[in-house]
Amino acid sequence: MTGSTERPKRVTDDDRIPPELVVVTIGAVLVGIVLRFVARTPLWLDEALSVNVAALPIADIPEALRHDGHPPLYYFLLHGWMEWVGTSDIAVRALSGLLSVATLPLAWLAARRRGGRTLALITVAVLALAPFALRYATETRMYALVMLLVFAGYLLVDDVVRRGRGGYLRLVGITIVTALLLYSHYWAIWLLGAVVMVVGWRALRSSDRSEKRGARTVLIAIAVGGLLFVPWVPSLLYQSTHTGTPWATAQRPASILAVTLADFGGGDFRDAEFMGTVLALLFVLGLFGRAIARDRIQLELRTEGQFRYESLVVLLTMVLGSIVAYASSSAYASRYTAVLFPMFILVIAGGVSRFLDRWVRLGVLGVVLALSLVGAYYGATASRTQADQIAAAVSTSARPGDLVIYCPDQLGPAGERAMRSDLDQVVFPDFTSPTRVDWVDYAERNQNASAQDFAMAAASRAGPEQGVFLVWSGDYRGVEDQCERVLEALTATRGGGQVLVAEDGDEHFEHAQLVWFPAET
Repeated sequence: MTGSTERPKRVTDDDRIPPELVVVTIGAVLVGIVLRFVARTPLWLDEALSVNVAALPIADIPEALRHDGHPPLYYFLLHGWMEWVGTSDIAVRALSGLLSVATLPLAWLAARRRGGRTLALITVAVLALAPFALRYATETRMYALVMLLVFAGYLLVDDVVRRGRGGYLRLVGITIVTALLLYSHYWAIWLLGAVVMVVGWRALRSSDRSEKRGARTVLIAIAVGGLLFVPWVPSLLYQSTHTGTPWATAQRPASILAVTLADFGGGDFRDAEFMGTVLALLFVLGLFGRAIARDRIQLELRTEGQFRYESLVVLLTMVLGSIVAYASSSAYASRYTAVLFPMFILVIAGGVSRFLDRWVRLGVLGVVLALSLVGAYYGATASRTQADQIAAAVSTSARPGDLVIYCPDQLGPAGERAMRSDLDQVVFPDFTSPTRVDWVDYAERNQNASAQDFAMAAASRAGPEQGVFLVWSGDYRGVEDQCERVLEALTATRGGGQVLVAEDGDEHFEHAQLVWFPAET
């Protein structure tokens, strides 16, 4: 959300754009658009939770989110979207796909300002096939919305600070985008903190009166946007005290960086770490590299001015978020970096543009796009959950009214969505509906429950005439060995169970075993 003081070269209609670059970019965009709508895998936990929360009456969504841990904007949008297009997997994911497609022209505008049409073409091509962008364009989550808002904020701040185009409409736009980002994801706090530091530094150091005035007004607009977030602060404080991130442990900053680069490169894709290394090298070129000849790139430690401030925002956001997460013992997930990914892509494209020879540059871009395409396709088509396998196995053996137990409850939302509707579905430890997960005091509630008492109550609930299906895993933090105890207690109560689906953690992020205890009569 910030621009550079260095003015890029003047862009005119006479700029000579290599036709092969145009062809490659058009191809990347077309393929990228298709990939944004090809996902046919079942919704996993986070997606199913998003749908189930958004399906509530709109007045009930804020209270539900107090028990979930997120701000409400995306859920309001998804609520309206589902009322219009429906709740099928394809329908609910299409919202993220459309938001991601809408990001591409904003990326074009941002890059064209920074380096002309050549840089704009490179940026759009890289973003169109970026595995990270594709992943969240095909998930029912808020991260595609976040990337769209960051590009919009970047353009508005750049208008006011670097281009000297103030005016109330742009300042109001910055205020609105600031508030929308805060209501979309909490890592926007660290992004905005980084932007405030960089823009504030420019307000203090710049000798250009117009830039100083623009920077100061941007700071005011961001502050007003922050005030608009105040009504949600009590919910944020409640979440930070009672929900947090019980599903994982804190990571050290170096580990956070490694995981983030790998996920930028494709996540579970086998060559993702290599791709992440390539992106890191291109980032270094974009920040420190200066092309001095067709066959020479010079690295300058004082940084290349074209992307100096964009890079600072990226690095400061990562530093702030990582330090706070580690200091507060909060878990980190690379998806949080959606708030900085747009500017990361700008710098990456700048790294590619440092190669002046048109064929060398096209070759470097081709390698990036080829690796991205493989990672993006894998991310868009790989199933993250065994819910559909488990539901199919249950459907084969179950009779109406049979009891399905999810342990832990994190297996419930995806499982319930895939399961037959004529079954009695509950979660450990309190027999509530599997549609949502209550993260409030999560570990304490699970550890204080009695697996033995739960199993006896489950056997009584099913009775001898109904079968019992246990969907369970022992790999979820916050539950520890409680699910194994439930299995042992059910086995003692109902006799030996039959394993219908084996747990497959190698192929699925959300994995579980299905054990069937047939009806006794």
